[in-house]
Amino acid sequence: MPERITSRTNARVKALRAALTTRKSDRIGIEGFHLIREAIASGLQLDTLYLREDHAHLLRDLPEDAAREVLLLSPDAFQAATETENAQGAAALLERPELPYAPRTGDLILIADGLQDPGNLGTLIRSAEAFGASAVALTPGTVDPWNGKCLRAAAGAAFRVPLPRCDADFLAALKAVDTQLLAAVAKDGEAAHATDLRGTIALIIGNEGAGVSEKMLTICDKQITLATTGPTESLNAAVAGSLLLYEASQQRNFK
Repeated sequence: MPERITSRTNARVKALRAALTTRKSDRIGIEGFHLIREAIASGLQLDTLYLREDHAHLLRDLPEDAAREVLLLSPDAFQAATETENAQGAAALLERPELPYAPRTGDLILIADGLQDPGNLGTLIRSAEAFGASAVALTPGTVDPWNGKCLRAAAGAAFRVPLPRCDADFLAALKAVDTQLLAAVAKDGEAAHATDLRGTIALIIGNEGAGVSEKMLTICDKQITLATTGPTESLNAAVAGSLLLYEASQQRNFK
């Protein structure tokens, strides 16, 4: 029988709230029944499943071994534990996924270079999975991929796509397999549709305001630009990255 919690100051309530808001532990908090099901379908086990007591019926739709423990929270306690108003009556704690990745010849990856908007990063992780990228590497200073908004935008893809740290060792490993580093710039780069994206490729998407960092521009092999026909000066980082991933996928699979 699941334990019932009614106090807003209960230690379990505080543990979930801390995981959802601070992101400083080896456990992450997730909200929403859809995201919980995505985590389970990705082979992850929940440490603790939190259900608002009027949503206890959701337990019937999950495998019996989905969570090590299940807690039923009063509406007041559940509100205190969660970050969003629309958590669908379900939240969970689980260990931070660590998917290994080592660069390989023939891989397509995306490098998020200093992105700050979690919605943009989550969208790019989702697009990376959709268009066959092997990983999304994160440079120092990029927003935490386990941010709640990022997880919701990724729609479960963050549980399946490796998210390695893009440090000096990682860049050296990319070069060891002859990866072409292609930096996306708003103008004056080689047209993306005319660039061969069929080899071992790392697409670099820069910060929403400043663009690709000087460090990455210095070491990249080429700058590429998406051709546009309207007066808009530049595209949103998530849109640009998704379009480049789509172009790469088309070239690699259908040309």
